[in-house]
Amino acid sequence: MKLTIERTNLLRSLGHVQSVVERRNTIPILSNVKIEADGESLSLNATDMDLDIVENVAAEIATPGTTTAPALTFFEIVRKLPDGAQIELEAPGDGKLTIRAGRSRFTLSCLPTEDFPVMTGGEYAHTFKLAAGDLRELIDRTRFAISTEETRYYLNGIYLHVFDRDGTNVLRAVSTDGHRLASVELPLPDGAAGMPGVIVPRKTVGEIRKLIDETGDDVEISLSEAKIKFSFDDAVLTSKLIDGTFPDYQRVIPVGNDKEMTVDRKALSDAVDRVSAISSEKSRAVKLALSGDTLSLSASSPENGTAQEEIEVSYGLDALEIGFNSGYLLDIARQIDSDTAIFHLADAASPTIIRGSEEAGTLYVLMPMRV
Repeated sequence: MKLTIERTNLLRSLGHVQSVVERRNTIPILSNVKIEADGESLSLNATDMDLDIVENVAAEIATPGTTTAPALTFFEIVRKLPDGAQIELEAPGDGKLTIRAGRSRFTLSCLPTEDFPVMTGGEYAHTFKLAAGDLRELIDRTRFAISTEETRYYLNGIYLHVFDRDGTNVLRAVSTDGHRLASVELPLPDGAAGMPGVIVPRKTVGEIRKLIDETGDDVEISLSEAKIKFSFDDAVLTSKLIDGTFPDYQRVIPVGNDKEMTVDRKALSDAVDRVSAISSEKSRAVKLALSGDTLSLSASSPENGTAQEEIEVSYGLDALEIGFNSGYLLDIARQIDSDTAIFHLADAASPTIIRGSEEAGTLYVLMPMRV
């Protein structure tokens, strides 16, 4: 194998594929990226056995061929080469990959291509397309609530499924960690009808999100019972799905919250941020006290003292006090694009629904704290 490639193009693609590679591997080949030169492009492939990415990048191929090389070392070498450099890659078949650029020369030890696992392939029963912007919105508005608790592995991802909204099917993404829940809806894309509900793992979500930033085109999504595939411009990301049952989250979304508070989203976010500076790192509790059209926010800690701030809201109902984790409340406020946020409250012990005033298909549920 022998080829020449522009450093910027190689670095961008290597950046995508090397992030899939786990830093610690008991199987040596999983630390490597598979490099395949054919036609007018170079194909880079990395996997951790749960997630697989293949990306193609334009290159001048002198001699087609294939090899594997240590992904992280290869990436670091290319990253440190000067911008605009022309990189020559050569693998004569002796278990070595030579990298040349200007006066720099590196030789990496390779592992046999035959050892590299194949994860792609198989049948996908459902295929549909989402605009890159819509997929970005689905991810950004839900991934902050993905659970990191490994024992509840079925919560370690985003639950993507078809939901019947008043007789109309929509595509809904839901995530929860037991303390807060995020739910976002989009019109059901062509081809998604009848798709199974699937849980897309947290790591996969992060890798997709990086790839979306560099495409403006539609993303093709293919689903089987066990795998999901995302096809971008020059990259294909294939992932195993979480083998578990997502809980009946509908039971967590309250239906009897009859007290409504409307508040300027930025004013609330800024006030919570300031007041929470005093709260202890352990509890991060902030108390919201509603009376008339005034919301009083307060926090206290034995070590630091107390903080209080008032902001104007639209409420006008019975006085109510409720406590929240300030970090969780800020996370939700940051996801809302509308200028105004609407809180649907019941009492101090019940979950609260939070929405953006102009975001009909999106809602957040936040569990209260005792303060």
